[in-house]
Amino acid sequence: MLAYDKLFLLLKERDITTYQLRNKYVEFNISSSTIRRLHTGQSISSNTIDSLCHILKCKVEDIIEFKEN
Repeated sequence: MLAYDKLFLLLKERDITTYQLRNKYVEFNISSSTIRRLHTGQSISSNTIDSLCHILKCKVEDIIEFKEN
């Protein structure tokens, strides 16, 4: 299972809210349903992962980790 705990820690460290992800970075099209999917550990598109890495200027492994069930 993929977990996005690292993403939320990074957002907190950088003082970026999910509201800002949706509204300040509108060109990346991060929707409220995508934020919900991240919070609940559901799948997201590779385009969304790419957008998050661009916004946060980080690597994929900085925001996602694999956890065995």
